[in-house]
Amino acid sequence: MLSHFLATRLTIRHLRTVIAVGEARSLVGAARTLNLTQPSVTKTLKEVEQVLGVKLFERANRGVVATPFGHALLRHAKLILVQLGHAASELTDLKDGTGGRVVVGTFLTASARLLPNAIALLHQQRPNLTVAIVEGTNDLLLPALKVGEIDLVIGRLPEHRQGKGLMQELLIRDEACIVVRTGHPLSKQRTLTLQELSGYPWILPREETTLRGQVDRAFYDLGLEPPAHAIESLSLLTNRRLLLDADYISVWPRQVTFDDYERGRIVILPVRLPTTAGTIGIITRSGAELSPSAEALIQTIRNVASALLQNSPPPLD
Repeated sequence: MLSHFLATRLTIRHLRTVIAVGEARSLVGAARTLNLTQPSVTKTLKEVEQVLGVKLFERANRGVVATPFGHALLRHAKLILVQLGHAASELTDLKDGTGGRVVVGTFLTASARLLPNAIALLHQQRPNLTVAIVEGTNDLLLPALKVGEIDLVIGRLPEHRQGKGLMQELLIRDEACIVVRTGHPLSKQRTLTLQELSGYPWILPREETTLRGQVDRAFYDLGLEPPAHAIESLSLLTNRRLLLDADYISVWPRQVTFDDYERGRIVILPVRLPTTAGTIGIITRSGAELSPSAEALIQTIRNVASALLQNSPPPLD
């Protein structure tokens, strides 16, 4: 019976209202988001609760909070609206074959060369394609992928699978490098140890990242403390500028070193970080039907990854 009510009596207007209230956590905020009056939002919300026979939100000191029923409906409502957006995108894509829209989440490893190269190559075939890029870490991108806000995530794969509902595809094996600018006091050293680097300022990934945990473990395995007071940043542009302008030491995934290494701007120090060995790959939702545009982007990423494997900076002995 409930399934019948959901299919026949709930509308897109109802779902949008529930989402707006859930995200704003207030009826006033939801009304503002939807460009409606508060009484109108209250009326729509009551309609949904009457159809379902449950309370979706409880009043709190500063607005409303979702009940367990509210959280459940919010999750599914977001997926429904995302799928409708995908349907519109796919219909447009099928209409002319040159457009469409893809939302890609990316970690640092893929944002330097792999993803940009793939997008540029795909645009030659699909000039009207829109690609929305969302940069972030596992804790932000993977939940968004699970609810359908992102079509795929590309970058260094997490060491541990992030629960059910996600599928990983391996593309490139990668080990992070310790890098400095050309001309850095350490840039001409033929042999170095991790301990010898401790006196210099460092730029490291943020603590919640997989790579940072791996770097810290490399120090701990040698009985050393990780660099204290390091700059913590995931901004490729900021990190690169700092590295090239001063005597910082940084840790970059090997795929990120390509351009600056080839142009002689950076030096890869002769210190290996075996704890950072990992895989760059693609993460998608299990069983998700991707749009033709998303499928085309994934295939292009595979092709670019294969080409990059042949032109990587030489590994350390």
